[in-house]
Amino acid sequence: MANAMAKANPVHDLVVVGAGPYGLSVAAHAAAHGLDPVTFGRPMESWHAMPSGMYLKSEPWASHLSDPAGAYGLDAYAAGQGVRAEHGVPLPVSFFAGYGDWFARQAVPAVDERLITSVAPAPEGFLLTAEDGAPLRARTVALAVGVLPFLEVPGPLRHLPRRYATHSSHHGELGGFAGRDVTVVGAGQAALETAALLAEAGAAAVRIVARADRLNWNTLPPALDRGPWPTLRAPHTGLGCGWRNKLYADTPGVFRRLPSATRARLFDSALGPAGAWWLRERFGAVTDVRLGHRITAAEVTGDDRVRLDVEGPGGAGVLETDHVVAATGFVPSLDRAGVLDPALRSALRTSGPIGAPVTGALFESSWPGLFLAGLLTAPSYGPAMRFVFGAGYTAGRLVRGVRLRLRAGGRGGAVGRPRSGGRPAPVGA
Repeated sequence: MANAMAKANPVHDLVVVGAGPYGLSVAAHAAAHGLDPVTFGRPMESWHAMPSGMYLKSEPWASHLSDPAGAYGLDAYAAGQGVRAEHGVPLPVSFFAGYGDWFARQAVPAVDERLITSVAPAPEGFLLTAEDGAPLRARTVALAVGVLPFLEVPGPLRHLPRRYATHSSHHGELGGFAGRDVTVVGAGQAALETAALLAEAGAAAVRIVARADRLNWNTLPPALDRGPWPTLRAPHTGLGCGWRNKLYADTPGVFRRLPSATRARLFDSALGPAGAWWLRERFGAVTDVRLGHRITAAEVTGDDRVRLDVEGPGGAGVLETDHVVAATGFVPSLDRAGVLDPALRSALRTSGPIGAPVTGALFESSWPGLFLAGLLTAPSYGPAMRFVFGAGYTAGRLVRGVRLRLRAGGRGGAVGRPRSGGRPAPVGA
């Protein structure tokens, strides 16, 4: 009986939680190293849910998912679709989502579309629970849950029902706002593109409210081949041109070794809010832009609208709107990683003012066997981890950490148990 139960519920070497760009890249590297990973999640789900009029902000050559041989890049998919993935030509988000689906079929051996609702410590590593209640056991776990668990909504809006206030990531097509008055909060790409799409979808009025005192716009990227001197002055990187961006793009491991306070400051300031160069003309349809303003209070009025109290350069004021969309980004606080069992979450080491998890040299958390990928690692590894581009740096190193952890645990030892008398020690620390 015991043998039958063990066969029905085997202990997997690696379970990848999340099937976005980072999760699929980790799974591809793990499969190439013979680990037979099991990946849970609906491939590219959040990307498929974006409005159809959205485009990638990153260049095609900086938007590859990662496999060890580099055989399944975005350029390979585009060629198979008869599409030219060119520098300086934005690609639709829907095309990128299709690329992720293709990558999963080519490079990832097993994707289970159930969501994982809980990851808890267990004697042999971890006990995971799927959305249908089924238990799963794993020696190691790679948590690659994307950005949606970490969405940020300004405090004055958090009490409003979703009928009146949402985050930009909540929306697919925006045609439902036709004829309505919508206020978008934020000054980054998500805010500016959402506002432009709302105007194109027939919203009666669209306005931007932002704390920033100006809108920043990226410029048209220079040609890839532009001669030695211009290249030396401002080299191309997957995060934009310039030496500072090159350091962020090429040396996340160096970023991790900076003092905690320096990392926190750079995480807050590096690659700040800016709109893509190709969006600027479309954004011209949005004429009500209120910069240097912050919302101090919000309430639903008797006529079914939202009253916003705002403070700006001219003092306090009031505006009314039908709906508020907060395009205010994501905060990778460990407290928001609700998939982690509370006892496990509280045992992890954190740093910085937002309580981000400490991540080791091979992307292992302070709990042995629990590895992190994507936005949760950005406070440790820098701005590259906020973008698809960072998957290339992450996947191979994380899988190396998994392999070391499995060897350390003997593929059957207590991988997930911390050392007695102190914090767990990540491999490769």
